[in-house]
Amino acid sequence: MKKPPVIHPFLFAIFPTLSLFSHNVHQILLFEIVAPILISLSFAVLLLLLSNWLLRDTQRAGIIVSGFLVMFFSFGHFLAFIEETWTLTNFAIGKHGYLWLTIWTILLASFTYVFIKTRIRLNNLTSILNIVAISLVVFPLFNIGSYKLRSADGRHNFKRAKSTVFHAADWKGPDKLPDIYYIILDRYADSDTLKEIYNFDNREFLAYLSTKGFYVALESKSNYLKTAHSLASSLNMEYVNYLSDEVGKESDDWSVLYTMLQDYKVWRFLKGKGYKFIHFGSWWGPTWNNKYADINFTFDLLPHFFYILYQSTMLYPIGLKLDIFDIRLVQWKRELHHFGKLAEIPNIKEPTFVFAHLLITHDPYVFDRNGEFLTREESFKRSRKEHYVNQVIIANKKLRQLIEKLLSLSSVPPIIIVQSDEGPWPQRFLLDPPNFDWRQASKKELREKMGILNAYYLPNADKSHLYKSITPVNTFRLIFNLYFKTNLELLSDESYAFVDQNHPYKFFNVTDRVKRD
Repeated sequence: MKKPPVIHPFLFAIFPTLSLFSHNVHQILLFEIVAPILISLSFAVLLLLLSNWLLRDTQRAGIIVSGFLVMFFSFGHFLAFIEETWTLTNFAIGKHGYLWLTIWTILLASFTYVFIKTRIRLNNLTSILNIVAISLVVFPLFNIGSYKLRSADGRHNFKRAKSTVFHAADWKGPDKLPDIYYIILDRYADSDTLKEIYNFDNREFLAYLSTKGFYVALESKSNYLKTAHSLASSLNMEYVNYLSDEVGKESDDWSVLYTMLQDYKVWRFLKGKGYKFIHFGSWWGPTWNNKYADINFTFDLLPHFFYILYQSTMLYPIGLKLDIFDIRLVQWKRELHHFGKLAEIPNIKEPTFVFAHLLITHDPYVFDRNGEFLTREESFKRSRKEHYVNQVIIANKKLRQLIEKLLSLSSVPPIIIVQSDEGPWPQRFLLDPPNFDWRQASKKELREKMGILNAYYLPNADKSHLYKSITPVNTFRLIFNLYFKTNLELLSDESYAFVDQNHPYKFFNVTDRVKRD
């Protein structure tokens, strides 16, 4: 009887990546799964070659490798189930996690021993495993393929809409142009929210900004609820409501917005004026790096999708112990790294446009009040509000240090925009993020989410054009008018929410609801 081919280990290796991508296909970019698939396949190939060399039996080796891969990638899901069932705080990653890892390893060793010693013929089992593995892979592939086909028309319409190119009037500027820093502090709340909800008075930091020459727009609100919409709007200097018609109100395809965070009007305009484009990336795929940038400062080796997948593996509790691929530690190091590198930009001779997406006030909360790394164990001893305030305190400290260096080291006074794209999530939203209906949100919840920090350092410019309720959509319209003699009309400052995360293009106006009484 002819032996069936051993293909199931390779399919079991890629299934976890495909499955995770399939469940999040509307919010994950395709490039993010390439590295995990290649790593998983390489891992499976090496394991199969090693096992076959030791056992001299491809079928036996394949079954053992498949068993290992299934247990390797399911460990995190098993712990999540245990944690949810028994509701033990930190059960999956504390000492109990290592206990279950030991038990999991014993089970894996027992499975391996059984199949090393068995004398039964393995042809039928190999065929069954091939069929099971093929079936497992087919389902997510079908879901991914059908989703991409359904979304194709919307993306086609979007591309046609975005073909309009932004042109500026002819202009000859000074020999030395100012560097432009667009610093996004993700989820940094406005002063009212910090005072009312987090019991933190931020007036000292805002006063510092004012003394350094910044204009602080105290009544500024975000134009949209989430980073993707907010940055797509501010970086393209337009509202993105037209996507409701171009992509469709029922679409859940976030990739359209993500595209707008790569090829956007602001960098194209400044590139045409002689600027070097420098991008500081986050862990989030759409701003992880920018293929159009002249220089990318990307601290994370791989996008966040890889780390999510990694958390489901048997390596995760070991990595935590050894400080390897610890998402919290990576975040702490990244934010410090980016602040350090930002302070070095004045050393670049050419004028620079710097986009920096900083997550220092975005969870996971990894800074203690002194700026030191907050261990996971210590983090469980503090409330969410205490955590958030500590991140704001450290963000203020790092911003002060950065501003002092940028102002003192720049040969030409720079343009600096310090802005948040959104505020923190209301507590009620966190109970069920995918299904939270923003039409049911209270005024207080909307104000918490959409009140933002928005501060401008505009040297040698007429600051009378600034006003306390300016929103990010007008940021670069105003700056280009002041410094590059464009004649861009300022848009009405409005704020929009969407129904829920499955309907990112079903917008409704909340401008009046987010205004303070």
